[in-house]
Amino acid sequence: MNKKPPKFRKKAPAPPKPRPGKHAPIPPKTYEVKEATELLAFLLTHMTQEGRNAIKSVLSRGQVSVNDKVVTLYNHPLQPGQTVTIRKEKPIELPPLIGLRIIHEDEDILVIEKEAGLLSVATPQENEMTAYRQLTAYVRAKDADNRIFVVHRLDRDTSGVMMFAKSEKVQQIMQNAWKEMVEERLYVALVEGKVKQQEGTISSWLKENKAMKMYSSKYPNDGQHAVTHYNVMQSNRQYSLLEVHLDTGRKNQIRVHMQDIGHPIAGDKKYGAQTKPIGRLGLHARVLSFTHPTTGEALRFETSIPKPFLNFSKGDAPNV
Repeated sequence: MNKKPPKFRKKAPAPPKPRPGKHAPIPPKTYEVKEATELLAFLLTHMTQEGRNAIKSVLSRGQVSVNDKVVTLYNHPLQPGQTVTIRKEKPIELPPLIGLRIIHEDEDILVIEKEAGLLSVATPQENEMTAYRQLTAYVRAKDADNRIFVVHRLDRDTSGVMMFAKSEKVQQIMQNAWKEMVEERLYVALVEGKVKQQEGTISSWLKENKAMKMYSSKYPNDGQHAVTHYNVMQSNRQYSLLEVHLDTGRKNQIRVHMQDIGHPIAGDKKYGAQTKPIGRLGLHARVLSFTHPTTGEALRFETSIPKPFLNFSKGDAPNV
């Protein structure tokens, strides 16, 4: 008599293997400050299982923050209403950032100040360090799934404020409603020659030639409409420092428009400059003001005018 083949039970699917280097993080502990004191004294009353030296080590490793800002000084003063957060794990070692600094970060956006000479994003022909690549490495150090998305760009030789999104959704919100959400884009430009008219507006239709150089078309409605407003901050016979507001954000818009009025940006050989006094393009994105894409909060970020811009335009300044 043939025996029936044994029945095999289907095995339950094995749980997914954890990613290398990933584990469930230990949640931080947060305490509210009830009375004025110093940080070490506060920690001693709440970390009763730890000795004084162990607590000092936790402080030195950056595992303690006050109102979400890391504090390492043991005598840091605390005030009622503040919150102290203690993390069990060592803070993540973030990669160094070269040619840029982060001036704002939240769950949805990153705002940076970029130095001249650093590409915002690589082009197909270029394979070098960019702001985009550095910030991608920065967010992925916190979580391998994190990404960033380009919202707008600055030319390689333009310094100043720019922003990135942390999700494709936020990127689309900002790009689709850029004109409505951005309240102010203010640049400073060091241009050749003395600009005689104290303020002015330049309006033209921009096109790109086969050499990928932008220019103002002679014909209306021929290209992309671009509007630039400027105000003279200070000037001398050789150079003028202009405050420049944009109504539109076309490629190389300020550079073309400065050439159009006969005062190309210093160092901008591509658009007619004869001099390079500061060793770089004399253009800096000083202010970016916009409505936050998810909270609706009005945000404004302002950076300093580069000192060489001020030094080379010193002179008969109408309103410095």
